[in-house]
Amino acid sequence: MSRARHAITLVYVSTLIISVAACANAVDFLLTAPSPAIAGLPLGLPWVGSHFRIDTLSAFFLALVNFGAAAASFYAVGYGQHEESPGRVLPFYPAFLAGMNLVLLADDAFTFLLSWELMSLTSWALVMAHHKEGDNARAGFIYLIMASFGAASLLLAFGLLAGAGGDYLFASIRELHHADLTSGLVLVLVLIGAGSKAGLVPLHVWLPLAHPAAPSHVSALMSGVMTKVAVYGFIRIAMDLLGAPQWWWAIVVLVVGAVTAVLGVLQALMEKDIKRILACSTIENIGIIFIGLGLALAFASNGFNAAAALALTAALLHALNHSFFKSLLFFGAGAVLGATHDRNIERMGGLIHRMPQTAVFMLAGSAAISALPPFNGFVSEWLMFQAVLVSPQLPQWGLKFFVPAVGAMMALAAALAAACFVRMYGVAFLGRPRSQEAREANETDQWSVTAMGLLAIICLLAGILPGVLIDALAPVTTTLTSAHMPVQTSDPWLSIVPISESRSSYNGLLVFIFISFSAMTAAFAIHRLASKSLRRSAAWDCGYPDPSPITQYTAASFGQPIRRVFGTTVFRATEHVDMPAPGLTRPAVYEARVHDVIWEMLYAPIASAVAIASGFLNKMQFLTIRRFLSLVFVALVVLLLGLAIWP
Repeated sequence: MSRARHAITLVYVSTLIISVAACANAVDFLLTAPSPAIAGLPLGLPWVGSHFRIDTLSAFFLALVNFGAAAASFYAVGYGQHEESPGRVLPFYPAFLAGMNLVLLADDAFTFLLSWELMSLTSWALVMAHHKEGDNARAGFIYLIMASFGAASLLLAFGLLAGAGGDYLFASIRELHHADLTSGLVLVLVLIGAGSKAGLVPLHVWLPLAHPAAPSHVSALMSGVMTKVAVYGFIRIAMDLLGAPQWWWAIVVLVVGAVTAVLGVLQALMEKDIKRILACSTIENIGIIFIGLGLALAFASNGFNAAAALALTAALLHALNHSFFKSLLFFGAGAVLGATHDRNIERMGGLIHRMPQTAVFMLAGSAAISALPPFNGFVSEWLMFQAVLVSPQLPQWGLKFFVPAVGAMMALAAALAAACFVRMYGVAFLGRPRSQEAREANETDQWSVTAMGLLAIICLLAGILPGVLIDALAPVTTTLTSAHMPVQTSDPWLSIVPISESRSSYNGLLVFIFISFSAMTAAFAIHRLASKSLRRSAAWDCGYPDPSPITQYTAASFGQPIRRVFGTTVFRATEHVDMPAPGLTRPAVYEARVHDVIWEMLYAPIASAVAIASGFLNKMQFLTIRRFLSLVFVALVVLLLGLAIWP
């Protein structure tokens, strides 16, 4: 056991040091904004090798990935000591981090796809670390299939990008001119390939299964970091390699992003598993990021470079912010899981008394992901709405119609996200304990608490001083849109002004000062200026004096109004009530069912068709030699006929 603990400490401390160094180098490259650095290795395809390049776009995502890796490694130094099967995690964890970094550095299609597959396979191995628990094996199987499907789509996209010349260097691809039909097909393929890894609807079915199955620090990496590598892949191809965008591309991306945002948060509101709630919330935030990218494509296609820079800045800033607060929330979920040995929030309750530090940091993460000021989630979503408000100047009527509709859907998603995390936090941490495990829970280890505390502080600082991050993104937006937002750190009181002060501005520092001053003033007035007499009474019992925890609101009851409004259409939710007649002593029975419509209507029929085809083809291995020869003869005749009639 001591050898395993030493191995855990060695691996995670080593990855922590390497990730911090890589993050610092990436930030330095991004801020100094030198010319791209290019390197090559005599490995890979014959006469081609492997090519690597770092520019401002890859530097930003390298900083994001390695910061998330450093936070996860720091957390895992303590959390990993509780891992039951460290041998299934430690070999693949550094390889997973290496795969993500190599994707960001790749400068040719072969190296990109090879690194992409390394990232997918190592993350699959981590998902399968606890393969004997629940549906984890099924989650890993579905993840592997979706990852293979996404990689195949990217392979086809690069084949079209390379053209007849077959030169897969990114520099050569940038110089090619692609027909409109080819460009549109590449966009769709990239949206499928990168979207399947990011979690875009309807390619998201693996994400609520795989992310919760992995160890919690790996879940934080997959949800907060790996999905951003997929966002990078989309940006690299759609906004760099593919050339000048067409305006209709934006409609495709906007619609997919808006549907993803709303369906993701609605699914999160239906879940009771704390890690599945967070995983479904990632789908919502990925949708918001793609809304920003769609707006950037819309503005860039019409030559509105300043507006495109605003939308792209909002998307990139939300990607960064999401990596902060989603990592924090998964760390908190891991601490809760370690203390209660349960992921069902219906069996928690009252954890604020048993795990006070985790409760405070989870509250900060919940506020940030709910886009409440002064935390960082508010800033990036506010910038996104500012980009939506600029859309009336777009000339195409399709964009004039879709962009406001997408803005309304994003506002709906933001409101539902707030309800989702009030539900999750209230049921899990407030009220009375609903199980013996919740009553006996204890605070997690100090490494994990410190990691959560640092991320909570970063979420607050990024919301108070967002201008620093916005200015750091200027080299990226300049590279992709030939423009950037106005310099923010030169504004008084560190306000951020997306376009001009006459239109809108936001000051996170003043909001933080106002909230702090109001809270302290209210506390002082209540405790010092109010009546000296003190009355004590029982806590408000909501009309239920029975102290039993079954009288409390549950996650199901909290989400019932939303389920009845949206669930009947989106999830075909049904409710069944069996109420005994008066005088009967048997208990009443209430049952609510929610269906995954996308899985049942899209993936289940495909799985059934594959099973039927497999059963039919399985019979072919038992054919006699005469039937085999007859089958080969028929196939040869069909091929010859095809060649004869081919024009």
